[in-house]
Amino acid sequence: MTTSAMDAVNPPNSLPKASPVNNLDDPHDRPVSRRRIITGGSLVAASVLGQGLVGSSARGAASTELSTGKIDITPAAGTYLAGYSVDAPRRSTGTAAALFARCTIWWYAAVPHVIVSVDVLGFARGMHRSIRSQVLNLGVASANFALTATHTHNGPVLSDKLDPFIAYAMNTAQQAQVRTYSDGLATRIVQLVRDTLRGRRTPCTLDYQTVSQHFSYNREGLPYVESDVPILTARSSGGAPLAVLFSYGCHPVAAGRQALFDPDYPGDAVTRVEAATGAFAQFLLGPAGDQDPSGTRGWAERSRRGGELAQSVTSAVARPGSPLTGPTTTHYREVSLPLDVTPTPDNLRQLSAVYAARMANAGLPGYYRRHAQQMISQVEAGTFATSIPLPIQSWTFAGTPSLRLLLAGGEIVSGYAAYFRARYGTSSRLLFAGYANEVPAYLPSDELLRRPATYAGGIDSDFPGIAGGSMTVYGWLGHFRGKPTASSPDGVEQILINALDAALTAA
Repeated sequence: MTTSAMDAVNPPNSLPKASPVNNLDDPHDRPVSRRRIITGGSLVAASVLGQGLVGSSARGAASTELSTGKIDITPAAGTYLAGYSVDAPRRSTGTAAALFARCTIWWYAAVPHVIVSVDVLGFARGMHRSIRSQVLNLGVASANFALTATHTHNGPVLSDKLDPFIAYAMNTAQQAQVRTYSDGLATRIVQLVRDTLRGRRTPCTLDYQTVSQHFSYNREGLPYVESDVPILTARSSGGAPLAVLFSYGCHPVAAGRQALFDPDYPGDAVTRVEAATGAFAQFLLGPAGDQDPSGTRGWAERSRRGGELAQSVTSAVARPGSPLTGPTTTHYREVSLPLDVTPTPDNLRQLSAVYAARMANAGLPGYYRRHAQQMISQVEAGTFATSIPLPIQSWTFAGTPSLRLLLAGGEIVSGYAAYFRARYGTSSRLLFAGYANEVPAYLPSDELLRRPATYAGGIDSDFPGIAGGSMTVYGWLGHFRGKPTASSPDGVEQILINALDAALTAA
């Protein structure tokens, strides 16, 4: 088996303190002790699948121009909804508010830097890599292209992640429909980038500021609660806002499980910001892996939270922030994160036996039993993974002070953001976003991996040595490997910290 004793280690003293929040309303939440989350470990070279590639490095004076575009990607009624594990696929009965793919391009020294945000749960590796390769063929450097998901839980099911069979009990014919929509969406996203690249370029200035919102809470009971709302604004020569990129770290689940397509509070906020400012608006989801909205789920809550966020943004945009130019430097890399899986014949036999016990347990949710079935098949076929690749990206905007934009794949927990904000000058210097490029899993810290049970950590108390919680719906054989003692090999926290630090220093 893959279980191990998890000994506590001392976290860095630089990490900021936050007040505990106890109003846990997620079914996976459990009361826990409050320790600091990120330990950092030794800052040695990260394990990377590919070396970082510098996408742009402009010298001398250069102008900034802006291009924007968006397309409606709302599927037809009857299409399947993503975001909540079910034993019968959720069919939409219509649309509450349209879903969009949005594209902002900053041209700096005539070089395009492209951010696309899409109202979907997240992109799997295959879909992301297909889109990226096609965008690169348009002449965009890999480090200069970012694909992000707003992570609405009332958007369409996409291929691979979440696993359509495990999470949604979808049969072969239903999965074929999902692949058809996914392939079409990928084509339309590439066309959106192509059209925006060919579209009008408007000279602009950039400025940046941070305000706050307070409707997020830590559903894992950790002492980190997201409150920062970073805002990057492009303006005309007269100071009028042309485009607003803003962020917040809170799961887009305010509406709850519905039968209508809807972008949740981020989409509501974007619509309100555009109406109030006349500018193009785009949302980046922050480190929301352990952050949920407070309040009772429903349409009223979704609109209330969207309105609160929009009010904070529009009030801030009315006055200029700190001036920026850029992006001046960009960086892209992939890091390999190890799963706690020992692929010896004896251990694999034990794993299969444990998963067989889970599959036979009618008291477990259906997705646990479907996951067990899939894992047994993977062990028998030898197709299971022992690590997960993760894209990491960073852009630097020059200014006094400068701004780093850090884009991490996956459902990263907020402690990582707190750690890096403390090291790199708070949110006034670092815009930390998750759900970028690929969303293969939750990205937990060592503190979560030491717990006997945690949804974000992918561990359950029945068999803590195998995948549990979030790692079941994402379809992995085990949870991530932690670092139980100081002398143990580096685990996911240390490897991820080193890779994020390397990306930030490269940019």
